[in-house]
Amino acid sequence: MTESFHRSGEYENPYEGQQQAPVNPEWPPPPAYAPAPAPHAPKKRRRGPVALLAAVAIVAAAIGGGTAYGIQELTGNDTVTSSSTSTTVVPSSQKGTVSGVAKAVSPSIVEISADSGAGSSTGSGVIITGDGEIITNNHVVAGASQIKVRTDDGKSYTAKVVGTDSKKDLALIKLENASGLKAATLGDSAGVGVGDQVVAIGSPEGLTGTVTSGIISALDRDVTVSTDESQGQGQGQGQQGGEWPFEFGGREFNGDTGSDTTTYKALQTDASLNPGNSGGALIDMNGNIIGINSAMYSAAGASSSAAAGSVGLGFAIPINTVKADLATLRAGSTD
Repeated sequence: MTESFHRSGEYENPYEGQQQAPVNPEWPPPPAYAPAPAPHAPKKRRRGPVALLAAVAIVAAAIGGGTAYGIQELTGNDTVTSSSTSTTVVPSSQKGTVSGVAKAVSPSIVEISADSGAGSSTGSGVIITGDGEIITNNHVVAGASQIKVRTDDGKSYTAKVVGTDSKKDLALIKLENASGLKAATLGDSAGVGVGDQVVAIGSPEGLTGTVTSGIISALDRDVTVSTDESQGQGQGQGQQGGEWPFEFGGREFNGDTGSDTTTYKALQTDASLNPGNSGGALIDMNGNIIGINSAMYSAAGASSSAAAGSVGLGFAIPINTVKADLATLRAGSTD
C-alpha cells in the first residue's frame, strides 16, 4: 500500500473507504518518498534521542511509584517507603560510596535499650515510618519491661512492643509521641547477589551509629537462634553475664542456644558485626535496606557476647522476610 503526503505534513490514504488487505498496525511500511516541506511550512518538533530518554525516565518513575504504592497498600500503612534495589537513596554525587550511604541512612537507624528482670540488652533498630514504627530483632526486646530508644540526632523516646515473631526473630516496636522521623527505604533482598557491596549500621557495644562495610558472602544460610526470652538479655554494653546465642552448621557459639530454637534463611556478610548490631540495618550501595542484622559467628569457647568479636561472618534476615511479616507484626502477633 502506498500513501500520499500533503504539504500540511500529514499522511493521507488514497484508498480510504475502499476494501483493503489487513495491515499489521505495529509495523506499517515507510512511505515511498518524503518530499521536503514547503519553505514556509511550520517545522514539526523532532523527537530525537533526548526526547526519547526523557519519555523513558518519566515512564520509569511512574512504574516505580506505582510499585511502591502497591506495597504500601499491602502492608496497611501508606507511610512505609518500599522499593526495588534499583532505587537510589544516596545523592548522585556520593553514589556508590560508604560515606554516601552512611549519611543518607544513619538518620533512620536507632539504638535500643531494653530492661527486664533477666537483665538489660542493647541493640539496634530501623525506622520504617515517620511516626516511629521500628523493626528490630525479637531477641533484642524479648521479655522487656521497659524500652528506651535513642535516634541519630540524640533524642530519646520510650517505646512499646507492637508485635513479635520469635520464629523469624523479628519484632515491631512503636515510639511514643514521635513524628517527623526519617523512614528508611526497604529494598528487595531477592535482587541481592554474592559479591554485592553492603554497609552495616548499628550500635555495637553501645557505640551508636557505628558504620562498617563489606560484601554479601553467601545467600540462604541456615541460622539457628534461641526463642527463649531470657536468652535475649544481657547483650551489648553494660551486660552482666548474659549470653548471645548463635548456632551454625551444627556447632554452638556464644553460649547455649537452649532447647527452644528457630532457624531461618539469612544473608551472610563480612561487614563487621558485634554485640549490639542486632536489629540494625544491612544496606546496599543505593541506600536501600536489604536485611536486618541478627547474628554473628565467634570462635568456639566464647561463652558470652563480651568475648565475641567480629570475624567477618555476620548474618542478616532478608528484608523480604520482614516485609512479608509486617502485617502480622502490626496486628499484634506475640507468638
